Amino acid sequence: MLTETLKTIFDRDLNKLKQEIESYQNEKTIWKIEQGISNSAGNLCLHLIGNLNTFIGAELGKTNYIRNRELEFSLKDIPRNELIQKIQETMIMIESILDKLTEEQLNQDYPIVVFESRNSTAFFLVHLTTHLAYHLGQINYHRRLLDS
Repeated sequence: MLTETLKTIFDRDLNKLKQEIESYQNEKTIWKIEQGISNSAGNLCLHLIGNLNTFIGAELGKTNYIRNRELEFSLKDIPRNELIQKIQETMIMIESILDKLTEEQLNQDYPIVVFESRNSTAFFLVHLTTHLAYHLGQINYHRRLLDS
């Protein structure tokens, strides 16, 4: 079933996100921005956490998570251990919700319109894995370019 594949990908990539944040030699560099780099790794991490908690947690799992997207990009200097804790909590939330999704629910329209038209829940969950991978790659480059 697709949910097992999704759980595997989310687990793999969120563990990699945690590893990237842990790998910064200088914790302050997590929040560093330089010319040509729009977002820090810390802000991208917060964005991913907010995104997943909104679109999987609040929408599919009814967790009552309330997103403040603006803060995902404006907050600074959150301690590394707090970011890692948020990643771990997000991993637990995703597994719990995906464990309860049925094949029928995957084939239904996602509860809200996010793009220009309706998409299935399955389509939108696959989109969320690619969104995670995209920003994970940015964080990896951020670390390798600025944390020397």
